[in-house]
Amino acid sequence: MKHLGKQSKQPTSPNIKILDKVKNNNIGSNYVIRLTQPEFTCLCPITGQPDFAHIVIDYIPNKWIVESKSLKLFFNSYRDSKSFHENTTIEIVQSINKLLNPVWIRIGGYWYPRGGIPIDIFWQNKNPPKSAWIPEQGVTPYRGRG
Repeated sequence: MKHLGKQSKQPTSPNIKILDKVKNNNIGSNYVIRLTQPEFTCLCPITGQPDFAHIVIDYIPNKWIVESKSLKLFFNSYRDSKSFHENTTIEIVQSINKLLNPVWIRIGGYWYPRGGIPIDIFWQNKNPPKSAWIPEQGVTPYRGRG
């Protein structure tokens, strides 16, 4: 473990090497782990202005689960990173997918409006097992101030 139980400097740019994994002791249970980052931020690659999102990742682990402190550092490493919503969302989930090789994984990137248009990005690696209970992500679409 690079981070758990240790002082960790905030990474300055995203990299899969930030992430740690721990052994899954419940292999074959088809249980779902939900990772939620309601205050994700990165920078617009054109204007340099901050973009904000509510990120929800659901996955059924195989041999490994992601260690949460390293995930927090990974999410925070995007703060000064310039990238479009689509690229950022897919990069996050593909990094976790590569690290863990889960049975199933999906991401919902619910981006707050830029230019008045909220942009939501969704991706999953395959259909989940039929025996798994997959809850809705539960993120209310942005409807403006009301």
